Amino acid sequence: MSSGDLASRTSVEEGIRVLMIEDDEKLARLTARYLETHGIGVVCAQDGETGIGTFVRGAFDVVLLDLMLPGIGGMDVCREIRARSDVPVLMLTARGEEADRVLGLETGADDYIGKPFSSRELLARIRAQVRRARRRLGPGAKSVVVGSLRLDLGAIRVTLEGKEVNVTSYEFALLRALAERAGRVLTREQLLDLARGNAEEAFDRSIDVHIFRLRQKLESDPRHPRLLKTVRGLGYMVADGDHGAPDE
Repeated sequence: MSSGDLASRTSVEEGIRVLMIEDDEKLARLTARYLETHGIGVVCAQDGETGIGTFVRGAFDVVLLDLMLPGIGGMDVCREIRARSDVPVLMLTARGEEADRVLGLETGADDYIGKPFSSRELLARIRAQVRRARRRLGPGAKSVVVGSLRLDLGAIRVTLEGKEVNVTSYEFALLRALAERAGRVLTREQLLDLARGNAEEAFDRSIDVHIFRLRQKLESDPRHPRLLKTVRGLGYMVADGDHGAPDE
């Protein structure tokens, strides 16, 4: 299988996108097929290096990660993912010893399921991780709150420390994508996909321009932002309580 065939994308009915890093092609194919029948989009990668690259380029809600991978092992892949994002990581492995489970969790995994596993249990665990990750919103939520920043989704309204901030609809979409994932770095490509702007807005480095304008509106010192931060070489993030220091 060529490197171009290592990833496959599917439609997402539930709004959940999963990256499965698994070298057992048959298991990955069958698992992806089952999850897809339940409205979950799946991208598959067959080794650690491809998995990390796919993760960096995409926007995922959960990572299913095999421990025993060719090349870069699952533990190291988990460390790389955790250094970039707080996306839930669910480890899949045939190694069921307690020491391996503990090491996986200490490395940064959020859950652990041994092979062979029940597809229904895996689906339930994925949904549980997504619910936890989206706990600020929930299915009926009407606002996103990060510290003193509040986005009212129905009114398309932004307030900071109780004062309304005038933003364009596209600026609101970008800010919502970041605020819903506070503390998580999003690349320009992820932001373009999540904000779903028109073709004109997607040209060149328009994301940088919109971020600049948002900083002018949200930051007391836009040159040293505390809320809307740049992570060099990666992208942008809305700072949560653990990431509030100003950019260098």
